[in-house]
Amino acid sequence: MSHSNPQSRLTAMRSGDDARQKRRMQMILLSFAVSVVLMGLKFLTYHLTQSSAVLSDALESIINVVASAFAAISVWMAAKPPDLDHPYGHGKIEYFSAGFEGALIICAAGGIFFTGIHQLIHPRDLPHLEAGLGLLIAATAINLILGLGLLRVGQRTDSLTLVADGQHIITDVYTSTAVVIGLALVYWTGWLWLDGAVACLVGINILITGGRLVTQSVARLMDASDPELLDHIVDTLESHRQPEWIDIHQLRAWRAGHLLHIDLHLVLPKDLSMDAAHCQAKKMELLLMDQFSGHASVLVHMDPCDIEQCPICRQNACQWRERAFGQRMPWNRRHLVRAWPDSE
Repeated sequence: MSHSNPQSRLTAMRSGDDARQKRRMQMILLSFAVSVVLMGLKFLTYHLTQSSAVLSDALESIINVVASAFAAISVWMAAKPPDLDHPYGHGKIEYFSAGFEGALIICAAGGIFFTGIHQLIHPRDLPHLEAGLGLLIAATAINLILGLGLLRVGQRTDSLTLVADGQHIITDVYTSTAVVIGLALVYWTGWLWLDGAVACLVGINILITGGRLVTQSVARLMDASDPELLDHIVDTLESHRQPEWIDIHQLRAWRAGHLLHIDLHLVLPKDLSMDAAHCQAKKMELLLMDQFSGHASVLVHMDPCDIEQCPICRQNACQWRERAFGQRMPWNRRHLVRAWPDSE
């Protein structure tokens, strides 16, 4: 990896960030507009059919609209640079958005259960089923395209808000599909109670989805450990390990929106000059920033080696060596996140 002209690479990374932010805003605004149209379409379907299952789907569409509006605000705020009041940026607003969306879904489930159980106990006729099925199938197809687009862009731009919105819309697709199947069965069999049963099943499904969103949001807000992310960081450091990098400990990583914060302690030979030690720390910083396309804020704390690191140190000519060479220790997550001194 070349370390020449780091300022040019950082400028290119910021330019890429601007493009990704523009793409996020385009998708979230599209999501809001489509959600408004589909909400109207589903309430029209309910007006035609008087179906409890369709009403449950329409109620969830209200949540889609509110969540998309909140997501647009959170994506805009998450892109604001750090300031004196928020030195780590505003990225965590995305986790509030995801948690808010999950809480709204859980609330909607209560209304769905109410209407579904009423239809299950006291079934009523469902007029204009053929027209209602046609409208609902069209709305489901549009939602599927939108949800897949949100998931793809959210993953590419590392936006939890877009991913959460996409997951919610895909859940809405499952909901609508179940409603279509239920209404088709009602149409073919005449069993009106199926309408209420489908509404209750829809309520259970979105209750689970809302719970997952809330759980994920709380985990991110609490800076819960992300083993997959830490393994990725450790693998990157191990594959680019330098002879001067004797050891690493107290590795920490947490996300704030699309920005990743990493800090760690790097053990270096004690006879390195200040300039040489800073060069090694900067080399590691740029390595991790490159690995995460400029979305990483990296803090490397430099520690001088001591006698405990002699067996794993690769410095052949070291005037401070007091113990013989030992077996080279591959870096893994458990080793790098440990506190110092090593308590193993």
